[in-house]
Amino acid sequence: MAVMTRSKTNWQDWLEAAAALVYPGICQICRDQKSDAREGFVCGNCRSQVQTVRPPFCSRCGLPHDGDITSNYECGNCLNQAFDFRYARAAVINKSVVQEALRRFKYSGAVWFEPFLVELLVNESISMLNPKDWDVIVPVPLHPVKQRTRGFNQAEILGRGLSQASGIKINTTLLARHLPTPTQTTLARAARLQNMQGAFRVKNVKRLDKQRVVLVDDIFTTGATTNACAKALKAAGSAEVCVWTVARGL
Repeated sequence: MAVMTRSKTNWQDWLEAAAALVYPGICQICRDQKSDAREGFVCGNCRSQVQTVRPPFCSRCGLPHDGDITSNYECGNCLNQAFDFRYARAAVINKSVVQEALRRFKYSGAVWFEPFLVELLVNESISMLNPKDWDVIVPVPLHPVKQRTRGFNQAEILGRGLSQASGIKINTTLLARHLPTPTQTTLARAARLQNMQGAFRVKNVKRLDKQRVVLVDDIFTTGATTNACAKALKAAGSAEVCVWTVARGL
């Protein structure tokens, strides 16, 4: 059963009404089938193309594996990389419908995809995120300049939806991105890791003492960004960090 989690605000009500006028009941992926704001303007036919991440996958980074594996294993990348998070998991594979929705959500301001993306994240993560086991949700922050340019932080929007569904509080000010690093999109793995070194810092160390953190972002690819965040959180006193994203790059 799908889980819808959004706690509406006045601006979201206004946004849905405005979107319904511009896109009256039409899926914004295929632009053919019926859909509405509550579905994030993604129809059932397009939703059927979404691939959820299912075992077997790497026990550390969540990379799916083709074949039959019945025991826990770590992929070759993780065996050669000392990650600071306990595990990373993604809801779905970053391709087709999900890839298009995330791209337009982030770079074209298509915020009407929010209910769809939050739903994907919540449906796959909620069973693993007990408030008794995790203390706080922390979205991966954008640099202030990039956030002003974009107008919002997609990780924060996703994190708020997950917080509403799970009952785990969210803190959007604990972690800061203080280096304006170049985009990771065109960089190879080694360059991504180098690009992220020292990019994040914890703003209030006292509030993090022994906290168990759920780090939230939109896409996990090499793990460079989320690991840099986890490293800063662990150095500031976090007991452990896990990572949840909507999509997993392959």
